[in-house]
Amino acid sequence: MAEKPQFFDYDPLTRPRRRGGLDEERVERDFSPRAAYHQFDSPVQVKEKDSQNTDSSGNLPAQQRSRPLLSDLVSASRGDESSSILKRGHALSLAGVFLFTLILFFRPYELTPALSWLSSSAFWIAVATIAVFLPTQLGLEGNLTTRTREVNLVLLLTLAVALSIPLALSPEAALTGFADYLKVVAIFVVMVNVVRTSNRLKALLLLALTAGCYLSLAALNDYRLGNLALEGRRISGSIGGMFGNPNDLALHLVTMTPLAVALSLATRSLLKKFLYAICAALFVMAIVVTFSRGGVLGLVVTAFVMAMKFTRRLRILMVVVILALVLVGFAFSPGAFRERFLNTSDQSAARRTDDLKRSVYLAIRHPLLGVGMNNFVLYSNQSKATHNAYTQVAAEIGLAGAAFYLLFLLAPLKPLRRIERENLNENKKPEAYYLAIGLQVSLVGYMVSSFFASVAFLWYAYYLVAYAIALRRIYESSRICPDALPADAALGSTP
Repeated sequence: MAEKPQFFDYDPLTRPRRRGGLDEERVERDFSPRAAYHQFDSPVQVKEKDSQNTDSSGNLPAQQRSRPLLSDLVSASRGDESSSILKRGHALSLAGVFLFTLILFFRPYELTPALSWLSSSAFWIAVATIAVFLPTQLGLEGNLTTRTREVNLVLLLTLAVALSIPLALSPEAALTGFADYLKVVAIFVVMVNVVRTSNRLKALLLLALTAGCYLSLAALNDYRLGNLALEGRRISGSIGGMFGNPNDLALHLVTMTPLAVALSLATRSLLKKFLYAICAALFVMAIVVTFSRGGVLGLVVTAFVMAMKFTRRLRILMVVVILALVLVGFAFSPGAFRERFLNTSDQSAARRTDDLKRSVYLAIRHPLLGVGMNNFVLYSNQSKATHNAYTQVAAEIGLAGAAFYLLFLLAPLKPLRRIERENLNENKKPEAYYLAIGLQVSLVGYMVSSFFASVAFLWYAYYLVAYAIALRRIYESSRICPDALPADAALGSTP
């Protein structure tokens, strides 16, 4: 007897649409899981199979329930990019992204003069990665990039930055900033396309967590030794670049803490749970010793959001517990930390308030194209940055650019919430459920802490959003056609 054709041998995604969109009622009738289950059966066979295979509640067997849902078919037929089946490929491009991230996070050329020859290695690794990525992507997908909403918003943001250059007070500074930003955009686009299995995603997450642990241990050790390099009152990051400033270091650790918690909850290995929990504890302690008010505020907000997400039936109790922990932690924190946190009228706070007002004024005065990227310091009363990512974008590239930036941060949240809702009632929740919540909380933490830091054009948010896009693409691809993915690709099963 010939083998029965599989459901995906047929073309529910290519049938002609009615005017106004897909006929969802017809799809429900012809291509629902139950219809597919009985697609080639006579009425008598339908009755016999239903009586033999349905459970007491009348549901189809587990194997059949795992078939694509109507929402999957409708989404795919409308061209939803996160519902496309991911193909194998981009191994070399992924290696380039991993190596670039390793250099970016650890900056080995700062550790010893013997490695000074690596000072420009990040640039050349990025160039090589893009050179490998472009022909591979064209051959694999037939385009330069998947066009998710976030990718489109980044491209619009890049256009806004470019348009601000000619009218900038210092076009040279704007052009330099634009060149640096292009590297961020390019690596972001490559990541969105090459991180297409769960193992790839977790490898990058583990690299970020490892860097966070190294930075946290160094920060705690510097504080223990009294090595206060910043004005003799605060530690500075042990690694320069994006981690040299204690406020930026705290922001990074705020975004890493929810991911460490999520991975701890997702794994069933007791050893891994312990190691991830240790990572989260290190991040929290390091945030405290940075004396970053924005970092501590972001940490408290992420703690509340995580409690709301992970303890739905005990929310009131968890709120009380978190408040108690915050009060106890504050009471036992270093005296210098309490003094800095409670004193909002010190010189640093006054300067930040002045720069915030100045940036809002410039955003209103130059609403179309702003004053030019990296040009706010020329208008600042203290020759400082805005210390606020949102007014930084609005003042430097205009209100349209600020809207693109804000939408870019918000766009991943809805798909992540959908993954969370779809797995909320599962007895054994898949890894995707925990990562979806972790990334939501990380993005919220970034949005809170970045209100106190000029980081809009730096790497922090772009890595987080790339992780979120990769997660949903892997998850959706595994739901549409699990057999089409490599063994390590699916995020729909408990690890």
